[in-house]
Amino acid sequence: IGMIFQHFNLMKSRTVFENIAYPLKGSKYSKDEIKDKVISLLKLVELEDKANSYPSQLSGGQKQRVGIARALANDPKVLLCDEATSALDPQTTKSILKLLKEVNRKFGITIVIITHEMQVVK
Repeated sequence: IGMIFQHFNLMKSRTVFENIAYPLKGSKYSKDEIKDKVISLLKLVELEDKANSYPSQLSGGQKQRVGIARALANDPKVLLCDEATSALDPQTTKSILKLLKEVNRKFGITIVIITHEMQVVK
């Protein structure tokens, strides 16, 4: 199970790359495999150019994209989204929902969205 949080829950003292790689520490993956996986996830969420940035340097939408990449790092079968768009503006919400649809189609991951926003449900 992967989890996407309302307030992102990124580690402020770690770069985007390190935040995404964190769930893979102590896993079966080698350092090179972790690097390749993180780069692949950065491409998926369109943040390749932010790998060395810190969360404080990102917009809300970018932070949520990092959260999505981190949640996908361990190849979950289910992705739980707890109010994942409530802290975002309407345009960014649309782009995050589009990304989640792409994740569902591309990886066949079941996505559970918890929200109070009726527009998100539609």
